[in-house]
This record gives sequence, structure tokens and C-alpha cells, in this order.
Amino acid sequence: MMYEGCKKYIPFQPISLPDRQWPDKVITEAPVWCSVDMRDGNQALIDPMNLEEKLLYFQTLVDIGFKEIEIGFPSASETEYEILRTLIERDLIPDDVTIQVLVQARAHLIHKTFEAIKGAKNVIVHFYNSTSTLQRKVVFRTDMQGVIDIAVEGAKLIKELTDAEVRESGANIRFEYSPESFSGTEIENSVLICEKVMEVLGSTPENKLILNLPNTVEMSTPNCYADQIEYFCRHLKNRESAIISLHPHNDRGTATAATELGLMAGAQRVEGTLFGNGERTGNADVMVVAMNLYSQGVDPKLDFSNMHEIRDVFEKCTKMKVHERHPYAGDLVFTAFSGSHQDAIKKGVEYMAHSESGCWEVNYLPIDPADVGREYEPIIRINSQSGKGGATFIMQQNFGYELPKAMHPEFGAMVKAACDEAGRELQPDEIFSIFRREFLEVSAPYNLKQYKLYEENDISGDTLVHFEGIIRFRHEDHPVSASGNGPVSAFFHALKSVGITDYQFVSYREHAISGGADSKAVSYIQLTAPDGRPVFGVGIDNNISLASIKGIICAINRGQNAAEKNS
Repeated sequence: MMYEGCKKYIPFQPISLPDRQWPDKVITEAPVWCSVDMRDGNQALIDPMNLEEKLLYFQTLVDIGFKEIEIGFPSASETEYEILRTLIERDLIPDDVTIQVLVQARAHLIHKTFEAIKGAKNVIVHFYNSTSTLQRKVVFRTDMQGVIDIAVEGAKLIKELTDAEVRESGANIRFEYSPESFSGTEIENSVLICEKVMEVLGSTPENKLILNLPNTVEMSTPNCYADQIEYFCRHLKNRESAIISLHPHNDRGTATAATELGLMAGAQRVEGTLFGNGERTGNADVMVVAMNLYSQGVDPKLDFSNMHEIRDVFEKCTKMKVHERHPYAGDLVFTAFSGSHQDAIKKGVEYMAHSESGCWEVNYLPIDPADVGREYEPIIRINSQSGKGGATFIMQQNFGYELPKAMHPEFGAMVKAACDEAGRELQPDEIFSIFRREFLEVSAPYNLKQYKLYEENDISGDTLVHFEGIIRFRHEDHPVSASGNGPVSAFFHALKSVGITDYQFVSYREHAISGGADSKAVSYIQLTAPDGRPVFGVGIDNNISLASIKGIICAINRGQNAAEKNS
């Protein structure tokens, strides 16, 4: 058996919560967001950010709208200490932004942390110790009481140092405690250690303690994490004196789901990173969770309207790349190559253009790409998997040509053949080149060299349109003229004088393709060729009547060329 090794893994044991309530909950407001990019994200980089990069990244997080930002682990290294001091001493922290610092529940590290935060106005001191069954057994070799003692002693020292600092400077210092590896800790022990910490810190409804419950290693399906969060919220004494915070990791690839289900289970705060950067497979992607809320009509309280610039800063500072398929931010996430998808998107965009509902209703696009600073042009891209709708969408969105539906199969087949021949995606300019070659530059066998239209009244007083022109074919110029009740009728009658009698008019459509004084009209003509096949022509002119005439001669030329090719 290929996977006999799987027997060495111990399955996760879910807690019993038969009356769980979270599956029926709906997230109706954004949580408190805390970015841990500059700590959790930074420590996961091959080359951690330098001071200049951290300052740029911090400002980007502020611009996005984060009000709580974990700066780092100032007691861990001089580099971490330096960034915090730089932000404070240069007065770079807005008054409405709280910086967060992480520290283990160890006395000398706590003292160093309080040195680092001097001068800051708003601070969250985030302390932690590991509580999981495996950590107790393998790393610390202690029982649960020994782990509780570490947390309680750390809390006592932090409370003492905070009281002294507040008396001296008036700083606003709040507390956060994490039972690290919460998801791998017996749930009763998680509740117990957090209650002990709350008692020491004197948490009240007016001065809440942030209790951060990390999915430090994602060990189960996200519903199990949600059960743990709901159980914790139900059984914690003085629940109203705590803010329940989530810190999911992505070892199983379900951090977004774990975050959303955790919020449904009662959490009020989320710690995560942009684009999910972090140790191993990363943290919860705050951007994805926020934009998921946005797509459901919930204000995420974070601004990702300039996604491209945010992504550029991330890639510059972290030296990492955002994947092309990354939700909301990837180059290809609003792109369709599939023909059926393209057709549905095209129809959705057309529906939106004429609908007055005010709601976003486009198939395959969960949000309006413009809301994250994306353009419409790249939504549909053309390769060998694309259908007729995709090519016509490109013609409309990029160049302003609204091809009639009857033309779509023929033009789509032309583009598909070109893709097959090239063996790659076609760019919009290449698609337009096909259109120009096949419809706008067809001047043989009939070449309309001169033409004019004018109106005159017949003996009964009715208005007639008169056409006069010169058509060149078989290397000779042939004068033609005729009258009709409109330009198309007059031109068809004129063609009969040179033997073009077997084409039947089917349909006509026109629209403007540019605005202002230089606006031009494009005319789409459908005829029936002598052999019964439909044939299409396109004409462009400042004068709509002449555009129609050019479209007719184009269609006839294309019909004649096709007949010669098939004979």
C-alpha cells in the first residue's frame, strides 16, 4: 500500500458539542482586525524586512485601515527593538492606531519589552506560553499546573509594570494573552488558564482582556476549531470581560474557513496577514476574509480598493510573489478563458449596463473588479479554450465594436483558429487585427472607389435617395447609379446594373464607435449569398449611410471570396 505510513498519525479528537449554535449564525459585521505581518509574517521570511521596508509596510497597513498592528517581538532581537523605537521616536504611529508587541511569559523578556514601548501612546502587550498536550509532554515536560504557573507569573509582572508605566506616562496599555497551540490543548485546560490570567489582570467589561486562541498548527477540519471557540465562549467565566480573538494558521489549507466559522462561533477579533504570509503554510489571509465579507454586503472596515499597489508593496518588502490565482489579488482571478464562462460574463456585463437594480449580478465574478482597482479589459482573455462570446466581448470592451449575435459564431471561429495556430493566448490587439483583416480591409473583387448620396422628390412628392458611384472590378471602372426609398435600397438597385443580383438583404445594425466631433459609425450587414449561406460585412464612415454601403460591398466581397475558395 502506497500510504501505509499514514497509520503513524493520530487522528484529531473533536470535542463533544451536540448543541452547537454556530452553524446557524451569519457574520453581519467586521471583526476587529489585527495585522501580524510585521511579526508573524516577517519571522517567516527567508530574508526578514529591513528597517526601510518595515516602515513602508507599516504605512501601507495604516493606509489599508488597520487599527491594531503587531509590530514585532522587541525582546527577541535588536532589529525588532529598533523598528519599534523608530516608530515611536519618529512619531510615525497615528493616534488612532494601537501597536502590539509580542513577548513570552518570561520575566527578563517582559522587562525588555516594557523598555521598548516607552513613549508609545496606545499599546497592546501580547504575552503567551504554550499550553498544548504535546508541548507539555515533549518540550516543557511539565503538567498543566506548571503551565498555568508560568502564565500567572507573567501576568503578575506585566500588571505591575503596566501600573508603573501608566502612572509615569499615562500610556494606554491593554493586555492580550494567548494559550499558544490552543487547538492542541484540552479545551477545559484552555478555559482554566485563561480564567486564571483574567483574575490576575483584573479584567472587567470596561477593561477587557484580549484572549487570543491560536490555531497555531491547523490540526483538524475548521468545524472542529469552531466547536472549540464556541465551547470556550460558553464556559469562560466573566465572558463579558474578554475579547475573543482568532489566530488561525493554514497547515491544512483551510485558514479562511476556520476564521469565518470561528467568527460565527463567537469570536470578535482576527489576527492574520496580508496574502496569508507566515510560518509553514502561513496565517489566515486577512485580505481574503475581509473581501469575503465585502462580497456579502458587509463593510469590512479595511480598504483594498488599490489592490495592485498593496500587492506591489507586499512583494517588494517580503520578496515573495502573490500567486496568479490568489483570491481577489491574483493576476488571473477575474479572468475567464472558458467559452461558457466568457459568454455568461459577457451577458452579465450587458445586463448590468442596462439594469437599474444597483446590485452586482455578473456570473463568475463574485465582486466588481473595479472595487479592487482592476480594469474590465483583462476579465476575458482568449486562448484555444475560449468561445465566440469571449472574442466579441474583447471587441466590445477594448475597441467599442458591438458585433451582432449572428456574427459571433463566425468571428469566434476565426479567433479560435488563430489561437490553435499560434498555440498560445491571443492579445486584444491581435484579435482586432483578425477583425480588421477579415472585415475592414476587404476590397476585392469589388472596390467602391467613388460614391455620393443625395435626396430628391419624385413626381408624387415622395423622397427618394439617389446613389451614384464607381465600382471597380475585373480591372475596370464601372459607373453605377440608382434610386431607392433609402441608402441601402438605392445601392442594391445600383449593384444590379453591374450584374450583382443574387444577394439578398437580411439585416442591418449600426452604432457609434467613438464620441465627440470625430465620432464614426459602424454598420453590420447580413446578406444571404447565392448558395444560401449567411455572409456578413462591416463598414465604417463618418456618415452612417455610407457606412451601410461600405458594409454591403464588404459582405458581397466576402461572399464572392468564399465562393471562389470553395469552388
